[in-house]
Order: sequence, then structure tokens, then C-alpha cells
Amino acid sequence: MNSKNRHNPAPHRLSLAVQYASGAQTLPTRTQFRRWIRSALQRDVGIALRIVDEAEGRELNKNYRGKDYATNVLTFVYDDEVPLYGDLVICAPVVEREAREQHKDLLAHYAHLAIHAALHLQGYDHENEDDSVAMESLETAIMLKLGYPDPYQGIAS
Repeated sequence: MNSKNRHNPAPHRLSLAVQYASGAQTLPTRTQFRRWIRSALQRDVGIALRIVDEAEGRELNKNYRGKDYATNVLTFVYDDEVPLYGDLVICAPVVEREAREQHKDLLAHYAHLAIHAALHLQGYDHENEDDSVAMESLETAIMLKLGYPDPYQGIAS
């Protein structure tokens, strides 16, 4: 291995399929989603990312999480062997509403949620305080590296 490869290891492989099933006017491109998700990778992954409207988001959250409302993002992990495989579902109307209410740039909010979901796929969670702090710190570092603001700045926990 030459010295260049020791300092810049090969990036983790990402297989990404993006499905647009939303009528939202402003949606990130496949290239943007790929960049955001790739920035959060710590191993090889295969992902199907589906952007949905509120009815589908609510139905998925109700059927798989037992919660009768649409949430911003859902992560479904199918295999915890490398490469990891899973589905990410982002609900466009919820993302738009949150960005507006939290006074965030819409694309920055999509970036944050794509990163958040990719980390969940890789085993991160926020079920307890220590895990939450670790995950939020990593998300913030990735967002700052991409040139976006801290997604948790000004948001009450």
C-alpha cells in the first residue's frame, strides 16, 4: 500500500436507489442524496430511499411502528451483515413543515435527515442520553463538514 492510500482509504461502497413518490415541488436530486448519505457511511451499504407524501408516510409509520401519524424519516434495516441493506423513507410534507417551523433551509433539513437515517441503518440510535449525544455529535460534525449549519442549534431537546 502506498502512502497516499494509507491516508485516504477507499470510500465505503454505496448502492442507492431513489424513488420519488411525492408531489412536493422542491425535492433534492439523486446526486444530493448520494452525497449526503455517502458522507455518513462507515461501511458498505445498499439502500432504497423513497420520498413519500403524508398518506404513505402515515400508513408506514402506523403499520411498522404502531404510531398513527406521518414522521419525517423511517429506517428499515434488513441485514446487519456487511454490506448492510435497508430502506429509508422520507416524508416530504413533514420535512417541509419542520423546516418552515424550525426556520431551517429545506435542503439542509433533507441533508440532516438523510444523514440521520443512514446512521440509524448503521446501528446508531438515540434511545438513551449517551447514545443520543454521540449520534447528534456525529450528525453535527458531518453537516458542518458538508457546509451546513448545526442541525441541533436552537432546537430544544
